Amino acid sequence: MKAFFIGLAIIVIAFIVLIAKNINNVPRLDENVNAAWSQVQNQYKRRADLIPNLVATVKGYAGHEKSTFIEVTQARSNVGKISLTPEMLSNPQLFQKFQAAQNSLSSALSRLMLVVERYPELKANKNFLALQSQLEGTENRISVARKDYIEAVRLYNLELRTFPGKIVAAIFYPEAQVKQTFTASPQEQETPKVQF
Repeated sequence: MKAFFIGLAIIVIAFIVLIAKNINNVPRLDENVNAAWSQVQNQYKRRADLIPNLVATVKGYAGHEKSTFIEVTQARSNVGKISLTPEMLSNPQLFQKFQAAQNSLSSALSRLMLVVERYPELKANKNFLALQSQLEGTENRISVARKDYIEAVRLYNLELRTFPGKIVAAIFYPEAQVKQTFTASPQEQETPKVQF
């Protein structure tokens, strides 16, 4: 009987140590998700600030492609209307709406770059080249920020869905919910068609 209680005491102590060791994982990982999301928004903001300059420069050289510029301006405006807070990351509908606005802007920018391909004299303009380089760099930064966010969400969601994190979250952080991550739209998954 004494051996039974010693064994039980060892199991209880091991369980307490396991819980104590993992008690701060949920808030730590949640903060990592919020920080990664802030970086994604930072890069979106940088892109939104660059677009008016890019559009103004390109407009000066290709005024007859007005519809493309209007589309880019409207897409940028739509992006500015949607602000997604860290608390909303657990809401799939709001997250999808935000992501759709960003995808629309990316699509409009792709069409703008096609306009550039049609006008060789535009590509030679120093101001445009500088802005184009900044925009390409920003798109790369957005991609890296999204990748970091996806990884932070993966680690957080994994903590909430596996042992012992699931138990720790249920006991100490019942408000913790699985976070949304980025997904590519069906249009983004299609192979681009290049025509010369």
